Amino acid sequence: MTRLTLPAATYPAFPEKVGEEGIVAPAEMLAHRRRGGRLPQIAPPRGAVICLERGLPEQMRRSVRVRQVGRLLGDLYSVRAHGDRVLVLANFGLGAPAVAAQAEELIAMGARRLVSVALCGGLQHDLLPGDVVVPDLAIRDEGTSHHYLPPSRDVAADPDLALALRRTLAGLGVTTRSGAVWSTDAPYRETPAEVRALQAEGVLGVDMELAALLAVARRRGVQAAGVLVAGDNLAGGEWQPPVRLDEMRRSLQHAYRAAVEAVDVD
Repeated sequence: MTRLTLPAATYPAFPEKVGEEGIVAPAEMLAHRRRGGRLPQIAPPRGAVICLERGLPEQMRRSVRVRQVGRLLGDLYSVRAHGDRVLVLANFGLGAPAVAAQAEELIAMGARRLVSVALCGGLQHDLLPGDVVVPDLAIRDEGTSHHYLPPSRDVAADPDLALALRRTLAGLGVTTRSGAVWSTDAPYRETPAEVRALQAEGVLGVDMELAALLAVARRRGVQAAGVLVAGDNLAGGEWQPPVRLDEMRRSLQHAYRAAVEAVDVD
């Protein structure tokens, strides 16, 4: 077998790939899922919420009524009050590769606005459990985004969609923070030196997925943003898990409601 020799420090291995299309098209994968009976033919949605908090749509059924319409990697719901214009995807796991793949399929279904709802770790001392962040940008320290966009340190959220999220949350009585977050694939490799450097820059929090979602959206020409709810905190160079979860739960519920509304704003 011929061994492929690549430059030692090149990532991705073939940087020119960002100008090319992949072999498997998301629309082809959707057709495959339909043939398998997991996904019926539904009307193209206006937008979609990617919910990374397991069980949240089910917990919120009384205030955000949904019906399950099929499965991708996770449970796919339609929001009844929005007449099938808004889909919610939940219960499929964590991580940039999973979110990117699901974003691709939701876009192929017709979604033009995507919002992710997730927890994040705090990098600032004053970011407390339950605080809500609507990031302006995400630092690309995960792998997936680099297969979508040319090299850059960060990728921006869509400003109009982020503004819609902030306004909707304000209408719910929720104060939000704006700024940068750090997206990384390796939650057990967040080092004190990294945290100190990012903290000094004013980076608010750390997550695993947002940079990948924003990169997919940029590549596909759609809008994307995220709502992050602070949980644990790394600002002191030590892990500080949240003591009480009630504020986090309330904020996740507000974030979910705001995301559903924002992706259906004209």
